[in-house]
Amino acid sequence: MARGPVDVHVTRGGGDDRTIAIRIGTAAVPPGSAFTWAVLDVAGAVLAWPVLGDPGLPVAEVYDVGRAQQWLWAVYGEGVADAVQACAEGELAEPHIVTADPTALADSAARLGFGHWVARWWPASYADAIPALQPDLLGLELAALTHGCQQLFDGEGDQPDDCVAELIEEHQAALDPLIQWWRGAPQPTSRLTSPLTSQLGSVLRLIGDAADSAGLEGAALRRLRSFLELELEPDPELGSDPELGSESESESERSLSRPGVAPIDPGALFARPDGYALAAGGDPPATGGRVIARGSGTNDWRRYPPGFVDASETAVSWTARALGARRQIEVEVVAHVTAPAAGAPLVAEVRANDGHRNRVPLARRDDVWTGRADLGLGLGPDVSADAVTPPRIEADVLLPGFDPGPAPAPEARTDRADRDAIRALVRRRLATAAAQPGPYDAELPPESPSTPSAPFLAEIAAATTDDDY
Repeated sequence: MARGPVDVHVTRGGGDDRTIAIRIGTAAVPPGSAFTWAVLDVAGAVLAWPVLGDPGLPVAEVYDVGRAQQWLWAVYGEGVADAVQACAEGELAEPHIVTADPTALADSAARLGFGHWVARWWPASYADAIPALQPDLLGLELAALTHGCQQLFDGEGDQPDDCVAELIEEHQAALDPLIQWWRGAPQPTSRLTSPLTSQLGSVLRLIGDAADSAGLEGAALRRLRSFLELELEPDPELGSDPELGSESESESERSLSRPGVAPIDPGALFARPDGYALAAGGDPPATGGRVIARGSGTNDWRRYPPGFVDASETAVSWTARALGARRQIEVEVVAHVTAPAAGAPLVAEVRANDGHRNRVPLARRDDVWTGRADLGLGLGPDVSADAVTPPRIEADVLLPGFDPGPAPAPEARTDRADRDAIRALVRRRLATAAAQPGPYDAELPPESPSTPSAPFLAEIAAATTDDDY
């Protein structure tokens, strides 16, 4: 889809702040929840895109103009790069507006930023029928995208998103299945190709080049290099033969599958082990006492790392019981399918009747995190617990040391709406990924699979899974 020029606002921070702010259109400082923004750390700046908005030019905070000049012109154009330099040198006292067009590097950067967002915030949930993404497959595509965006990074070591070698080494288990997928995908002729085949080939080539540049070795990488030399690279004798005409190609154009290779089901190729890892920890469900209240808690994605908790709004539940004069609360949290079976000090944060927040340690028991503790109702010494029935209870789940703290009430309401919008977004993306594009005429190509909004390979594999979500 063609995108027109946009107004880019360049301004300098006030006082002693030497940061240069780049804003798109009328957008101010990025609003909304943390998980509604895709963020990328690059040389001398931080870039951000609204996940729920147009993946166009990013907003930016430039803190080192000298380092950022290596990519500013390639992302925003020379006019914006000049304006940033002039602003840094004090030549622009007022905000300066420059008209800019999206560039190829801007599109690649947006896709990379969104890929990191997917790795951190993808809301996998059995209850919401949103499948988890295969981490090794996503990690390899992120490595390929990072390698293609090397102009954004430098060697200063303060850009955690410049991690090509680490991604390849961590996720190379998916290399052989990725090659199998390419072998079973529709193969191109001189006139026809396939978006999926192009995407697979691009990822494999970039990974191979990145591994060579980083000096990486290993059996899977040696097989990749052999594949690139013998299969993926175009055959110069056939590719340049002027005698190949449309009549000799007609059969291959009708069926682009590689001869003798059955089409691959990526959902099966990258299938994760069925079910949850069994965990012996956790208290068995409480059965004694009188139930005095039940309810659902808050599932704030910001308060724990990815891969711990099912992302559904209904993942956190609690039950309060009366055991004689005592009151006890039991919390259950639906586990993410990849949640660690042990060694994760996840806790529930419980507050009754607007009193103190108390933490209840949780342990894995099959597909749930569970924990229970005595419940303090925050009542005075002269007030009977039976006088407040049912108690007003708030429950949340968090990982100590990772948790940024609970959101204030107005922000919490916005977060809930944003989480619903994120779920709607990923369902649309999965529907797009499930609609496998067919071959197309090379003279009239559709939107490139490398555009910011195109599905990732991990989304395509997840959309074709047979798991019961």
